[in-house]
Amino acid sequence: MSKLTLHIAALALVASAACALAEQPGAESGKDAGSARDEQAREIVNKVDRIMRGKSSIARITMEIQSKHWKRTLEAKAWSKGTERTLILILKPVKESGTATLKAEENIWNYLPKVERVIKIPSSMMMGSWMGSHFTNDDLVKESSMIRDYAITTSFEGTRHGEKVWEFTLVPHEDAAVVWGKVVLEVRQRDTMPTWQKYYDEDGELVRTLRFSKYAVMNGRLVPTRMEIRPVDSPDEYTRVTYDELKFNVDLDDGFFSLRNLRGLRAD
Repeated sequence: MSKLTLHIAALALVASAACALAEQPGAESGKDAGSARDEQAREIVNKVDRIMRGKSSIARITMEIQSKHWKRTLEAKAWSKGTERTLILILKPVKESGTATLKAEENIWNYLPKVERVIKIPSSMMMGSWMGSHFTNDDLVKESSMIRDYAITTSFEGTRHGEKVWEFTLVPHEDAAVVWGKVVLEVRQRDTMPTWQKYYDEDGELVRTLRFSKYAVMNGRLVPTRMEIRPVDSPDEYTRVTYDELKFNVDLDDGFFSLRNLRGLRAD
């Protein structure tokens, strides 16, 4: 599941997006001006990438999944620490209650309570759907790679639909292990809130769009409480994630994010 995050895109996004940006540098020219502009773009994208994360966080979410032939709703609880550790527990529906996912660094495991098995997700399945949604296993692992794996430039700065925004284009570095040819992100200038994020394949074709909405203050921080992703080839399909509760900077030990705890995880 942004940051989901469950961060999802779940799933897990520690800077507050509501905090003011640093003052713009004075007039510059040539290479220095370009470098300053690129650095500003990186700082803004880094803030956006961390909106849904504190040093640690606990969230309760609702995920609605609409496909061509069926619709389902999941309720889950997610714990995260930094960008490397996430635990997600399915609460509803009852038949899937207890199903859990652990992300630890570059690895993902799923626990299936009906058969009491822990399954590690192989690299060949990283582009597979997470829990039948339009988010992939790779989304969970690559959640924190915006700054590390992409060159970031400002591709638009101005007003759209009456709102002053920045648009940033992220192109992967040659050695980056990413699946996207580029990612384009739009951010509101007044509060550094993301509005949408578009993903393109290596041929430059738009593949999916992630939109942010329902901005609200949760646990003292302004965040988008709803994220909706739609694939371009099936525009009537979507996965919508709503944050019902969100707490930041809670006390979570590294040992909480373990395979042992994955089996015995409880909502409370």
